[in-house]
Amino acid sequence: MTGVLLLSSAPAASADDIRERQWALDAFAAEDIWEHATGKGVTVAVVDTGVDASHPDLKGSVVSGKDYTGGKGTKDKGRHGTAMASLIAAHGHGPGNSSGMKGLAPGAKIMPLTTQIGSTGSDTHLAIRYAVDHGAEVINLSYGGPAIYGEQKAIEYAISKDVVVVSGTGNTPGKHRQYPAAHPGVVAVGGLGRDGTLWSDSSWGSNTTLVAPAENNVVANRKYESGYALGDGTSDATAYVSAAAALVREKHPDLTAGQVINRLVKSTKPLTDAKGNAPKLPDEKFGYGVVRPYRAVTYDIPAGPEAGPLEQPDKPADSAAGDTDTGSSSSEASNGWMFALGPPIVVIGIVLVLVVGLIVLLVVLITRTKRRNAPQPGMPAGPGPAAPPGWGGGPGPAAPPPFPGQQQAPQGHPGQPQWQAPPAGQFGAPPSAPPGPPNQPPAW
Repeated sequence: MTGVLLLSSAPAASADDIRERQWALDAFAAEDIWEHATGKGVTVAVVDTGVDASHPDLKGSVVSGKDYTGGKGTKDKGRHGTAMASLIAAHGHGPGNSSGMKGLAPGAKIMPLTTQIGSTGSDTHLAIRYAVDHGAEVINLSYGGPAIYGEQKAIEYAISKDVVVVSGTGNTPGKHRQYPAAHPGVVAVGGLGRDGTLWSDSSWGSNTTLVAPAENNVVANRKYESGYALGDGTSDATAYVSAAAALVREKHPDLTAGQVINRLVKSTKPLTDAKGNAPKLPDEKFGYGVVRPYRAVTYDIPAGPEAGPLEQPDKPADSAAGDTDTGSSSSEASNGWMFALGPPIVVIGIVLVLVVGLIVLLVVLITRTKRRNAPQPGMPAGPGPAAPPGWGGGPGPAAPPPFPGQQQAPQGHPGQPQWQAPPAGQFGAPPSAPPGPPNQPPAW
């Protein structure tokens, strides 16, 4: 197994109280957000186990995609992918769409790309490329594990084509590096508990960018009589951030993918300690903080660089499908200065050549000096010309200067660009209790 789905679920009590149980929408002040943006006109690709397009809360919101299972389907019969799609773009049903659940971006469209998540033969890299080539502006990857063949190159291709890529950090407490979240340029999403603190099962160590609700989320699930379930996991958090990106892309269509991410980052609420102190950002556990889509959509935030605030791949990927990929992170360029000249064996060879050249130069200089000082035939012996300063005990350097072109030892490894925290005054302490019932002021 090379990956895991990042959600677990249990049945919701009944269909009647579904909307009341969507605590995250209340915390996000979703009704206020929808006065400005709903994700209309934005397509979010869900690379997952499939999507049940016939669910009443998703009817009409699912566009054509592609099945990479050869028609065999997936082990969970699309339940996980349907759950993610519902958190992103469910629109409810019935009169005024007042029944059922709503996603954070109910106006967005879902492109389902069905793959065998968790399999070594998963075609996620092909699905990602398909999404890019067929108009997706956001790609949701709610799974994690070791790197999968071809996936890194596919993500680089997506980033080079101005697509926002979002993935979860994992559901194993502690520091665990998971892919695709750890690939450069990916918005890596950790989990937030209902109490406003870091979710207890959220993994970190994959360059966490943001956190979002990961506990007790209502999701669409036909397995249960009500048609809904309660889910936990950074899969949910990933879906919410993908939805937030869709909202920003609708409201600010001229922004690049990197600038969309910049708005998400600059509008966050950092988590704090018991004394209300926020650590240096980005924090390894919660990144820049809790995503706040209302502020990301409506606040006056400078666009920033086109590439955005995240570490970028070393170079854009080409458009050819099926590129090989070792599955490792593309961070070799930041792991050591010696790689600037090539692999270590090449560097060692260059150093040996320089050392040998220096020795030869010294031998030649010493030989010439001795010849000048030696008595010539027919000439009286004498003191001869003085040796060059500093070579015979006189003033000057005690050793020859470095050989021309010799590489000097590096003076430290430059770190990633430090991005300033969002402007002061936009943040408060995290809520000390679960958000209140609907129509109460939002906690974030």
